[in-house]
Amino acid sequence: MIEIKQQIHAEETAVLVGVIQKDQSEQNVLEYLDELSFLAETAGAKTRKSFIQKLAQPDNKTFLGKGKLEEVADYVKRHQVNIIIFDDELSGSQITNIEKATGAKTIDRSDLILDIFARRAKTARAKAQVELAQYQYILPRLRGMWKHLERLGGGIGTRGPGETEIETDRRIVRNKISLLRKRLADIDKQAFTQRKERGEFIRVSLVGYTNVGKSTIMNLLSKSDVFAENKLFATLDTTTRKVVFETTPFLLSDTVGFIRKLPHHLIESFKSTLDEVREADLLLHVVDISHPKYEEQMKTVNKTLQDLSAHDKPVLTVFNKTELYEVNTFDEWLDEETRIELMRQLEERWQNETGGNAVFISAIEKRNIDNLRAAILQNVKSLYTKRYPYRTEYFF
Repeated sequence: MIEIKQQIHAEETAVLVGVIQKDQSEQNVLEYLDELSFLAETAGAKTRKSFIQKLAQPDNKTFLGKGKLEEVADYVKRHQVNIIIFDDELSGSQITNIEKATGAKTIDRSDLILDIFARRAKTARAKAQVELAQYQYILPRLRGMWKHLERLGGGIGTRGPGETEIETDRRIVRNKISLLRKRLADIDKQAFTQRKERGEFIRVSLVGYTNVGKSTIMNLLSKSDVFAENKLFATLDTTTRKVVFETTPFLLSDTVGFIRKLPHHLIESFKSTLDEVREADLLLHVVDISHPKYEEQMKTVNKTLQDLSAHDKPVLTVFNKTELYEVNTFDEWLDEETRIELMRQLEERWQNETGGNAVFISAIEKRNIDNLRAAILQNVKSLYTKRYPYRTEYFF
């Protein structure tokens, strides 16, 4: 049997590596490495340095060019760095070659995200989904990833006739994937039954890039206590609460955050969890307006919704963290009248782009929450009216 080991341990030090390819700028790659550093921190590693190389095409054997790889190896050895993290996906042979050249454990962005998900998974469903994604990730990399695997129960009775050790491991991994899929299918049947039992309520789902404040908003709107912290992927399991605004009831769900380059294995494994998104009647797209690349994050979320076939649903865009936006954008000496006018122009722009379906709030400071509730209530009432045109008195 093969068991996947945790990739990052507490208080490890890391260097990050990014490559500037023909369709990217240095500024883009630096921003991606900033996000990778936040991912590393979430996993428990401290970033010591970032390396960037401009390449027309990554090297098939070591991803980096010879000179840059030697520079990384020299830094790693001199500063006793534990782990090298690449922002792009590596093959099993590339991982092996880089580790031989540097003497340091090497992982890529997908591996790092999988590691974070493994730490965050609490329920049986989430654990099975992450484990499935991990096995799907390692299957094509088995030949070069022996350091990342732990063999248990090997030897007599575990090897098929005429099989090499690597073929045996591939068979074990495929069997494990099959078992996990069956286990998830059983869990999904139970979840589907639970969703059917929710009856006629309108369903509202919070979606957005990771760490934009979805769980904080969930707590404000539902008066519940969903776990929230300033780290990536604080929420893995979908949480659903019944909420009543005035006399109108609806179901509100918090879901896992999206991110750039989210491993496709994870998207596939978490599709059942994201059924809450696909089956929602209204999406609350939460945006961190204070992030310098919030528009790119919005595009990432919209692309993921498209991948989930959930892009044609009604959307209320919730621009969160307005207090940070003002701190980051406005000079401290700017007069109040000008601040108000600039914010008005920003809001007007997005009201035009969203067809009037945008709200600007600060969940931390509880600013404009009444406006958010009113916008949700208006949308939910409209959905009830369309679905039950002759029974509106039942709902409000």
